[in-house]
Amino acid sequence: MIKWADIIRFTNKGNPTPDKRVEKTPEEWKQLLTPEEFQVARLKGTERSFSSELCSLFDPGIYECKCCGTLLFDATEKFESGTGWPSFTQPLKENAIAYHADKSYGMIRVEVVCNTCDAHLGHVFPDGPEPSGLRYCINAISLSKIKE
Repeated sequence: MIKWADIIRFTNKGNPTPDKRVEKTPEEWKQLLTPEEFQVARLKGTERSFSSELCSLFDPGIYECKCCGTLLFDATEKFESGTGWPSFTQPLKENAIAYHADKSYGMIRVEVVCNTCDAHLGHVFPDGPEPSGLRYCINAISLSKIKE
């Protein structure tokens, strides 16, 4: 189980090695994504809070990266955070997510990206439920859900 200390270590000392890498030019990503998906996933945008039905859906399944299909989160780790974005306590695998310091907007946060293709997913915070205490606050538009 990943804890906040692990997140800080990854952020400061380097991320786990991904199983594979997917790299495309911005033009190639634009051909695969809608303009809104491109803005959020490739340009580090943020969707409006409460703009997706994924916030309130808790059916079984797996969530994958909208850009490259990497499996990221299991619905069993999803919880209602009240923030307006889907929230998870753990990624599916330790090396599915990469962590980067984000000092934008006068704040210090930890950005989470797909470790396979660098798609911006959202941020992780140390205010989630136990036992991990983590809240991965994820843009729904960066995810696709696979039904179980």
